[in-house]
Amino acid sequence: MDFTEELLHYFWKAGLYKRQKLYCTNGESLEIIDSGLSNPHSGPDFENCLVRLSNTRWAGNVEMHIHSSDWYKHQHQHDLAYDTVILHVVYQHDEPVFRTDGTEIPVLELKNLIPANLISTYRDLIRSKNWIPCSNHLADLDSIYINAWLERVLLERLHSKSDEVIQLVEEQKGSWDDAFYIHLARNFGFKVNEFGFESMARSLPQQLFARHKNNHQQVEALIFGQAGFLKTTFRDEYPQKLKAEYDFLKKKYNLSPLKAEIWKFMRLRPANFPTIRLAQFAALVCKSNHLFTNIIELQDEQSLKALFTDLPIYNYWDNHYRFDKLSEKQTKQPGKQSVSNLLMNTVCIFLFAYGRYNKQEIYRKRALKLLETLNAEHNSVIRNFKQLGIKVNSAAISQALLQLKKKYCDAKHCLYCGIGAKILSRT
Repeated sequence: MDFTEELLHYFWKAGLYKRQKLYCTNGESLEIIDSGLSNPHSGPDFENCLVRLSNTRWAGNVEMHIHSSDWYKHQHQHDLAYDTVILHVVYQHDEPVFRTDGTEIPVLELKNLIPANLISTYRDLIRSKNWIPCSNHLADLDSIYINAWLERVLLERLHSKSDEVIQLVEEQKGSWDDAFYIHLARNFGFKVNEFGFESMARSLPQQLFARHKNNHQQVEALIFGQAGFLKTTFRDEYPQKLKAEYDFLKKKYNLSPLKAEIWKFMRLRPANFPTIRLAQFAALVCKSNHLFTNIIELQDEQSLKALFTDLPIYNYWDNHYRFDKLSEKQTKQPGKQSVSNLLMNTVCIFLFAYGRYNKQEIYRKRALKLLETLNAEHNSVIRNFKQLGIKVNSAAISQALLQLKKKYCDAKHCLYCGIGAKILSRT
């Protein structure tokens, strides 16, 4: 049987056991007044518990084990912290246990108090080979429970992501603009080339661009040169000019370019080649200065989107995806989904982090509102949730579902998931 202390803790905390006419293993009557608070630190598992043994009211701690003999396996008999235990809750009682003063600790055995079908449902979830453990149960749940949990999971995701942002801001000596520039560059590379973009951005402080932002050719020379794409000999005039420009700027600023081998082109649509994304990033640098400062002042989705559209991309890229390789003429502006991805994965997270850090709720609300207005992502995870009947009508829902899948479903943390908890409580 897949029975763990984690599951025992859950049953105790949620009260999912028969609570009428309880008795300890020694025959003493027991009433649970307050099951206490889970203790995440060392010491007894639950603190500040309140019980009535026979006619005496007791306040103290509760320790939990699968077998009561685990008390000795864990060496609690030598730890004075466990003298505060007023009740030993076990799945199966196999041995009496005593405090250091020799008094026996009352034991509540749950083996016959937990409904068999509840354990069976939990076992089915944990052993499930389905895409998510609860896929066979979702249709039976009211959407109100699912949506309520997704709201909480979304906040969990934003808190986690904003922790990373705040760490980056501190690394950049408190500069939100510099941290935003690096984070934005990383997301320009998507997952495939995020390392290259971040490395390039870190090697080119945005303050350096301030001296050249009125010269698009110099900005592209710096970006493509640092990315390692200007080390070869070219046929086309434009990359030749970029190479000459970069060779001069490289000496002027003592720059060391990245290795071109870090960039990945395989399995990417030409529109997402790193060369095109770098050209778009160069155009954004030329268009906007101190981008995050502008973002915290803008109020609506359309104004934010406008920052990343109609970029002044150099016309060489109209009919090229790579240097020296002519292609059919086509716009190289970021697509709608690319802009949405930048807004949800950088702008929203920075607004949320900025609000948390400065204790200004207005920015956290703006981040949530923006996610609610953006279209959901299109990927296999979201498609699979849709097939299970989940309505995904905004980026707020899709972001929550990504968090749910990674942090709960894949890890089979059903006991910590609001949806899993609801399934178990309905059993």
